[in-house]
Amino acid sequence: MSDFFDDDNYDDGFKEDINGQLDLSLWQKLLGYTLAYPFEVTMLALSAFATAISEIAFPLITRRVIDGIQSEGAEFDIPLYGGLYFAFVVLLALSVASFIWFGGKIRTHVSHDIRRAGFDNLQKLSFSYFDFRPVGWLMARMTSDCERLSNILAWGLLDLIWGSTMMIGIAIAMLWMDVSLALTILCVIPVLVWLSLFFQKRILKSAREVRKTNSRITGSFNESIMGVQTSKAFVKEAENTRKFGELTDTMFDASVLNKIQAAMYLPLVLLLGSIASGLAIVFGGLEVGWGLVSTGTLIAFLAYARHFFEPIEELAHWFAEMQMAQASAERIISLIEAKSDVSDSPAVAARLAAPNQAGLAEDGYDPVIKKIRFENVSFQYDVGGPVLTDINLELYQGESIAIVGSTGGGKSSLASLLCRFYEPTDGQILFDGVDYRQRSLNWLQSQLGMVLQTSHIFGGRILDNIRYGRLDATEAEVFAAARRAGAHDFISKLESGYQTEVGEGGSKLSAGEKQLISFARAILADPQILIMDEATSSVDTVTEQHIQQGLGALLKGRISLIIAHRLSTIRNADRILVIEQGRIAEIGSHETLLALQGRYSKLYRQQSLAELSTRTDHWNA
Repeated sequence: MSDFFDDDNYDDGFKEDINGQLDLSLWQKLLGYTLAYPFEVTMLALSAFATAISEIAFPLITRRVIDGIQSEGAEFDIPLYGGLYFAFVVLLALSVASFIWFGGKIRTHVSHDIRRAGFDNLQKLSFSYFDFRPVGWLMARMTSDCERLSNILAWGLLDLIWGSTMMIGIAIAMLWMDVSLALTILCVIPVLVWLSLFFQKRILKSAREVRKTNSRITGSFNESIMGVQTSKAFVKEAENTRKFGELTDTMFDASVLNKIQAAMYLPLVLLLGSIASGLAIVFGGLEVGWGLVSTGTLIAFLAYARHFFEPIEELAHWFAEMQMAQASAERIISLIEAKSDVSDSPAVAARLAAPNQAGLAEDGYDPVIKKIRFENVSFQYDVGGPVLTDINLELYQGESIAIVGSTGGGKSSLASLLCRFYEPTDGQILFDGVDYRQRSLNWLQSQLGMVLQTSHIFGGRILDNIRYGRLDATEAEVFAAARRAGAHDFISKLESGYQTEVGEGGSKLSAGEKQLISFARAILADPQILIMDEATSSVDTVTEQHIQQGLGALLKGRISLIIAHRLSTIRNADRILVIEQGRIAEIGSHETLLALQGRYSKLYRQQSLAELSTRTDHWNA
């Protein structure tokens, strides 16, 4: 497992507040997901309000009954107050059932909408966003972070409304019954406020450490699973276990500290509530003895002293949860609001919004790409030195360009720039004389067809994987594409044919079968620009022959970029581009480059000798 993954390597757009204050602007944004359901929120608020009113009414009814019996005896109308008590019991039961129903709906809606917003934005982000963010890092945001926030936004809102109503109602009731005794009980509130502020910074700091470590654990766990074959091949299980153990130990220590802080905070709130109840007993008892208040009033005060701190306990719980979830809120909002490094300019967006002219692409330009020009193009990633330097190159419709060179020389980066997965650091790329940043990104990338060295196969049917190249394709068109790719024969031999489930990541298929499906997908897309990045390097000779047979027809009429390590596969390319250390070293046809006796000629002869030696060894075996 790599030591590279660390939350500190990623800028989420938020800097930790050294004072440990809650960022209310984040919670305001998240609250918008709750307020998107006004009916449910209104019903939740009414339910919480009704629950609070019911609980406030019970001590008042009890006070009246006790005082009434003491003063009026048998003449007191007990059935009236018994019926009133029962009515509030029914109201309480209905309101509790109502807030459980609507609170659950809000939680479900909020969780769904946050996940959907995060996923939708992920689809819009450029490749650079994913360069240094492992899968586990992103998954943690859409799973544990999302669950925590949706709970707070639903049930926390409920307790806020219920708790506020309870405390205000109880305070008013106590002040109405006896001002001095009410102030005696309420005097603990300033201490409670100070206590909350004291723990705020500490809980938030430890919560951030827990969330950061959890992201690292998720990323490392995912990396370990993805690299299990390599780990076993190099017998690194013990080392992986050691590194993972270090992460879990860190997580354990941070979690224990966080829980201790929360565990200290909540009992102190309970202690203050008990102190308030004690004050009510002492001073209330004295006032009863002096005849200043009635027995019913004292009993009501004792009930209110206990009930007053119940919502405070709940609010304190949610306050602690918000402290711990602050980091989750930061991560969720950073993902939802992340901006792509590659996007349409305002001018392009304006053209896309304008009425589409007949015969033109959606962005108002010619839909046919006849010529692509790299003009003084240089490029580098966010980290490291230059990858490409001063590239000048022209690509023409119907022409196939092969790119060769040493590993890390910039071959794949050149293809990524052409696809506009990234944009040049310097220079420009022109489509028929127009800077491709002035063309629609969606239109450009819809003209691409790609076959990679390790093509991704989605879980599901073979039919759907091929149709991914063009979602509106008929089954007949899918079959035709498979035939051209040389994939139809092996698919037909499967028990379920094109309906065969391939498993997660195509786990039920061989590497060669995956490539043939990927090739069929590219054929079905019928792209203007075809990118083949080491497409045949990981397949057997038979599969490569199938691909080569269909390649000629596929390349016809397109701008084709073929990145290859095996030079024998690109002899028929119209031009061969040799890239070394990010620069164009040689360019020309196979015959021309051999005649130059340069870098390409040397590489070709070395590979030819190696292949001849391999065949000789095979014959002698």
